[in-house]
Amino acid sequence: MTRVAQRFAELKQHSRLGLVAYITAGDPSLDRTVDFVLALEDAGTDVVELGVPFSDPLADGVVIQRASERALHAGATLAGVLKTVERIRQKSELPLVLFGYLNPFMRYGFEKFATDARQAGADGVLITDLSVEEAEPFLHEMRRTELDTIFLAAPTSTADRLRRIGEVSRGFVYAVSRMGVTGTRDTLSSQVLPLVERLRAVTALPLAAGFGISRREHLDALQGKVDAAVVGSALVRVIEEHGAGPEGPRQLAQAVRELLHGHR
Repeated sequence: MTRVAQRFAELKQHSRLGLVAYITAGDPSLDRTVDFVLALEDAGTDVVELGVPFSDPLADGVVIQRASERALHAGATLAGVLKTVERIRQKSELPLVLFGYLNPFMRYGFEKFATDARQAGADGVLITDLSVEEAEPFLHEMRRTELDTIFLAAPTSTADRLRRIGEVSRGFVYAVSRMGVTGTRDTLSSQVLPLVERLRAVTALPLAAGFGISRREHLDALQGKVDAAVVGSALVRVIEEHGAGPEGPRQLAQAVRELLHGHR
């Protein structure tokens, strides 16, 4: 059982909604990313998605776009992110998922990536623009190294595609709560719960809902409906505002505690 599967089993046992936190690796530096992950763990985060910076992040809103630009400017690469995972593993057993776009993984090579990611201590991979219909070479290498493969399921996904996503996913399925790009929103999308019902019909895997989730009341609305909530842009904005300063990790931890408990 992977760290991701183990964590979701623990969440189910305690009937608790999990928190999956997304941050962009390398923003403002890879050294700082280690500090941020440890702060996220200390504040109660269950899984961390480490975003692999990419020059053309089409699925992301402006907050994460800017974070990718900062990380790339600072010299972050997929190889560097893997070394950062290795450094995190010296201090933490928190489940880590690498989140990114297909191009860097293809350039690195699926076979080499799978081996290196496993050795570094990563638990899973989510490639936003890799369709399940074209994923076989990727899946082969991830299965070889027992890395979880996480796919996005959207409100517009057909029944056949949702079924296929359920078949090839491991760890959890990421339910996209709304169409469009990532970013904070005032209200929880009305599209997410119908999507969750459709996914429950085709997979027994845990479900994590993301895109636009940024407030404590969003998590309250998801309690009992999904297994975890994914929060990204709201946390990346904290890093944008405070990440380079000495208080950056503490500010990030406070933001997570506010999400989980409703106060700082």
